[in-house]
Amino acid sequence: MNEIRNLHSVRNMLTLALAASLLVLAGCHARQHTTLTISAAASMKESLAEVESAYLLTHPGVDFHENYGSSGALVSQVEQGAPVDVFLSASSKPMNELESKGLLVAGSRSNLLRNSLVLIVPRDSRLQDLQGLTSNTVRVIALGDPASVPAGQYGRQTLVSLQLLDKIKSKIVLAKDVRQVLAYVETGNADAGLVYATDAMTSSKVRVVMTVPEAAHDAIVYPVAVLKGRPSEAASHQFVEFLATPAAQAIFQKHGFTVAAK
Repeated sequence: MNEIRNLHSVRNMLTLALAASLLVLAGCHARQHTTLTISAAASMKESLAEVESAYLLTHPGVDFHENYGSSGALVSQVEQGAPVDVFLSASSKPMNELESKGLLVAGSRSNLLRNSLVLIVPRDSRLQDLQGLTSNTVRVIALGDPASVPAGQYGRQTLVSLQLLDKIKSKIVLAKDVRQVLAYVETGNADAGLVYATDAMTSSKVRVVMTVPEAAHDAIVYPVAVLKGRPSEAASHQFVEFLATPAAQAIFQKHGFTVAAK
C-alpha cells in the first residue's frame, strides 16, 4: 500500500512539474518581442522617438530599431537588402523608386506629413533674406547634397527659382543629410544653411531668417510605407496605422510638422 501511495506521489509531483514548465514556457512566449526596424529621414529623429514611446504604452511587445539618414541613402540600403520594416521618406521621389521596384507592400503607402524649408544662420548673423547670400560677408553656405538629400533638392530648386544658384555656387558646401547642414551652421563652419523648419526647432544655436516660399520648390511631403518580405508585416501595418492617429499627429505637429492632405 505504501508503494502505491509513493507511486501516486511521484506522479503528482511529475504532473505539477510538467504544469510548471508549461507555465514558464507560456510566460516566455508571452514576453517575446517583435522588433521593427524603422528607416526614417534624419529630420524625423526627435518626433519619431516620441511617437514610438507613445505607441509602446499600448503595444509593450514591440522593440524599435531606428536607422536615420538622408532618404536617398536609406533607399540605397533597402535596395541592397537591408532588413527594413517601415520606411519614412522626406520626399516622394525615394519612395517612388522603391515602389517601382516592387519593394513596398501594396496599399501600405500614404502621405503622412508636410514640412517647410527655412534659411538659418548663426544667432549673431545679420543676414536678412535669401538675396543676402550673395553678400561678401557670406562665405560658406551649407546645403544637403541634392543627389541624395531631399532638403538639398528643395534647396537647389529654390536657388534656381530665385536665380541665385549661379551667383553663390562657389560658396556652397554639400552635407550628407539635413542634420549635418544644421551642425555646420551651429558650429559657425557655415554662414547660412537651408534646412527644414522642424530641424531649426531642435537648435538654440541658430536663427531662422525666413521661411522659403512654397512656390519656389516642390511640395515637401513625407510618405510612409511597409516594406515587403519581412516577418513582422502585420506589426508594421499596425504601427503605420498608429502614425496617422490624432495622438501621433499631435506629437508630429508639436515638432513643427503639418498633416499631409489625404
